[in-house]
Amino acid sequence: MLKNLFEQRVIFVLVLFIHTSLGLSQSIFSKYWIQFTDKLNSPYSLECPADYLSDRAIERRFKQGILITDNDIPVNPEYVDSLSRLGIKILNQSKWFNAVTVQTADTLLLDTILQFDFINAIEKVAPSKKRKSGFHKFDEVCDSYIRLENNNIYGPSATQITMLNGHVLHDFGFRGEGKQIAVIDAGFNNVQILPAFDSLWLNDQILGTRDFVDGDQEVFDAHLHGMIVLSIMGGNLPDQLVGTAPKAMYWLIRSEDTGSEFLIEEDNWVAAAEFADSAGVDLINTSLGYYLFDDPTQNHSYTDMDGNSTRISIGADIAASKGIIVVVSAGNEGNDPWHYIIAPADADSILAVGAVDSLRQYAFFSSQGPSCDGRVKPNVSAMGRGTVIQNLSGGISLCNGTSCSAPIITGLAACLWQAKPSATNMEIIRAIEKSSHQYYSPDSLLGYGIPDFSLAMAILKVSVQKKTVELKKVHPNPFSDQIRILLNVYSQEDVILKLTDITGKTVLAKRYQNLSLGPQQITILISRTFPKGLYILRLSSGDYAVYKKLIKI
Repeated sequence: MLKNLFEQRVIFVLVLFIHTSLGLSQSIFSKYWIQFTDKLNSPYSLECPADYLSDRAIERRFKQGILITDNDIPVNPEYVDSLSRLGIKILNQSKWFNAVTVQTADTLLLDTILQFDFINAIEKVAPSKKRKSGFHKFDEVCDSYIRLENNNIYGPSATQITMLNGHVLHDFGFRGEGKQIAVIDAGFNNVQILPAFDSLWLNDQILGTRDFVDGDQEVFDAHLHGMIVLSIMGGNLPDQLVGTAPKAMYWLIRSEDTGSEFLIEEDNWVAAAEFADSAGVDLINTSLGYYLFDDPTQNHSYTDMDGNSTRISIGADIAASKGIIVVVSAGNEGNDPWHYIIAPADADSILAVGAVDSLRQYAFFSSQGPSCDGRVKPNVSAMGRGTVIQNLSGGISLCNGTSCSAPIITGLAACLWQAKPSATNMEIIRAIEKSSHQYYSPDSLLGYGIPDFSLAMAILKVSVQKKTVELKKVHPNPFSDQIRILLNVYSQEDVILKLTDITGKTVLAKRYQNLSLGPQQITILISRTFPKGLYILRLSSGDYAVYKKLIKI
C-alpha cells in the first residue's frame, strides 16, 4: 500500500505539471466531497482515543456504555496530505464518512485521482460560480417589538417556558448547569455585545467558536439567526427574556452559508457536529434544514426523508449514537407545496420539533410528517409562533419559525438531563416524548405533542427537594455595620434570616414576605455596639436552609 501511494503521488505531480504547462489550470474553483476507501496505516488507533477525543467526549461514551469505533478515528492524514501536495485545498474533514471537502479548479486532476485505490468517490457539492440564492430561508426572523407588562422574572417569555412546565425544572434549580450545548447555525451576529448574553460571558459560559464555512473562528460578523436561537436558550434579561437553559455552556458554530444554498452546507454541518462531539458537548441544537438547493440536481425528494439518505440526517444519527441529544427544527414548509419535514428532521434518533402558537395550536408554517417511511415526525412541538427573542437593537422582539421552537426544547432537555445525569441521551428523548400531551395519539402536525417537563421528571423518577431560595453571596465578611445578602428567590414562601452568636443565642431575626422572584439583595444594618466575634447566619425558606460563618469586627 505504501509503495502504491508513492507511485500514485508521482503520477499526481506529473499530471499536475502537465495540466499547468498546458495552461489547463483555471482560476474558477469548485468544491467537492471526496470519500476515501479506508483508514489503513493511520497514526490513530482505538487504543488511544485521547489522541482525537477530549476527556469529556470519552467520558460521555463511557457513562452511556458506548464503544469507541472506527468512525471515531480521524481520516488518514497521509491521504489528506497527498491531496494537499497536489494543490487541492482541504476545507473540512469528516471522520464519520471518511471524507474531505475540498476546493480545486482542476477537474482533470479529479478525474485522474478517482482511479486510485484509496479514493472511493468524488461528488461536486458547490459550483465555481455562485449567484445570490433566490431562497428566503430565514424569513421567520421578524422584528415586531413587544411591551413589557409581565410581573415575573420571565417577563413576556413566560408563556414559551410555562407551556411546557419548564419553569418547574427551573424552580428545582435545574437551569442547565454543567451541560454543554453546541449551537450549529448561520452566524451569531453581535452576541459579544448584546445584553441578553452578558451573563454568559461574565460566567465563562461561552466555550468557544468555530466557522466551518470560512474556516476560521469568527462567527459574530455573520448572520443574526444563531444569535436569535441562542437567546431562546441562554438569554438572561430578567423581567424580559429568560432562556430555557440560562446556566448551560455553549459552543457557537457556523455551518450555514446564507448567501447560497448548496449541498456543501450539509457537509459543513457534519464537520461541525464532529467537532462538537470531539469537544465533548452533551446536546446539539440546529435550527437548519435542507431539501431545496440553488442547483436543482442536488434537491432532495420526499423519498429521501427516510433518515438514511441525506448526509446531514445520517450525520445527525451518528452524533446521537455517540450519546449526544440532537434537537433540530422540523422546517417551515407547512404552508408550501412541499409541506413535509426537511433533513435532518427525518433522522430516527433525534428530536425534530414542530411549532405551535401561544394557545397551543398548530402554527400553519410548521413542516408536517410523517417521515417517508412512516415514523412519527415531528417528534414533539413547542412555541414557535410569537416566541420572545433578543433583537439586534438590544431589546426583545417576537419571532416565528421552528427555528424558535427547537431551542426551547433543547434548553429544557439540558435542564432535564441535569436533573437526571445518570440517564442516557435516548432515555431523555423518550421521556420527553412520553410526557407529551398526545403521546398515545400522535399526528402529522404536532407529532407526540407538547411536552410536559414536570411529567418527564416523574417518568425519569427524578428525586429532588424543591429549592425555594438560594444564597449566592454574603458580604462584607468580616463586617462592621452592615451585611448585604444576595439571593435567588424561586418561590414566594417566606424567607427567614437568623443571626446567632457562638453560644447559639439568636441575636437577630428577620422575616421577609412576598419577595419578588429572581435575584434579590437584602441589607441588614448592624449597630456598631454589636459585640465583636464569630456569628452564624441561618437563611431558611420552606424546607431549605443554609448556614454561613460571619465575623464582626
